[in-house]
Amino acid sequence: IYFDGRRVSVLTRKIVAVVVSYNPEVRRLQRVLERLVSQVDKVVVVDNGSKESVAGWIKTIAIPGIACIPLGCNRGVGAALNVGIGQARQLGAEFALLMDQDSLPRETMVADLLMGYEDLTTEGRRVASIGPRLIDSNSGRISSHVQFGRWHVGRVPCTERYRPVPVDFLITSGSLIPMNTLDSVGCMDEALFIDHVDTEWVLRARARGFEPFGDCKALMEHSLGECRERIWLFRWREVSVHKPFRYYYMFRNSILLYRRSYMAWPWKRIDMMRLVQLAIFILIFGPQRFAKMRMMWRGLRDGAYGKTGPLTLK
Repeated sequence: IYFDGRRVSVLTRKIVAVVVSYNPEVRRLQRVLERLVSQVDKVVVVDNGSKESVAGWIKTIAIPGIACIPLGCNRGVGAALNVGIGQARQLGAEFALLMDQDSLPRETMVADLLMGYEDLTTEGRRVASIGPRLIDSNSGRISSHVQFGRWHVGRVPCTERYRPVPVDFLITSGSLIPMNTLDSVGCMDEALFIDHVDTEWVLRARARGFEPFGDCKALMEHSLGECRERIWLFRWREVSVHKPFRYYYMFRNSILLYRRSYMAWPWKRIDMMRLVQLAIFILIFGPQRFAKMRMMWRGLRDGAYGKTGPLTLK
């Protein structure tokens, strides 16, 4: 593969993709797997207790280079990622590429990320992770990378040379992480179960002297939330809409993370404002507002008491 007159062989750097699945839409997942196997050495699917056997389905599609680890129950995103990272380590990977089940990488995404990583390490940067720009699955818009502003998340423009840019945050999906960084920083926090697993790891890595970067060439199709709604709240905004239980984890895990000293204060300030805006949006506009408000309140309460792990409905 050629970029800027230089040849980058992905085969010279062993990369294992870790895909977490949970009741996937199999046609979409098949497209993701087909796109990945041509870009990495091995794909490890870690299934979080889907109703239908993902391992059995993977055997039927017979795509070489894919292994499946069924967990038997939903152990959460953090635990599933850690199982996949452990398998990548056993396979001798130099990098783990973390992926969601419905994030579709462009054909050169991994090579673009690797090129960006190699440029950064040549400059002596300690790379935590490097991730692509996101193409919204619904609108087709390409997002910018982000940094924390004073009161909001700011956009980081890409230059004409498409060099990687420093960022304050990367979502899990599409993140290319060197295994030696994982050895130094540690794996994902399983206690958080779902939300803020990516936020916590990136800010922990930053606190230990590693830098996250956004690549400007690499692209990946991605969607946040079950759907998005456009509303007027002092200005036009697009808000991701989730099922009620997700708001429990958003609020609980935020409260849990506010207590950790390595979580950067700019993130805490912006996240507090985000929670207030979410509560206002749900109260005024949201479907299932009462169920969601109950989950928010329960999350705040359990976060204050330090409860971790999965939500237990009693």
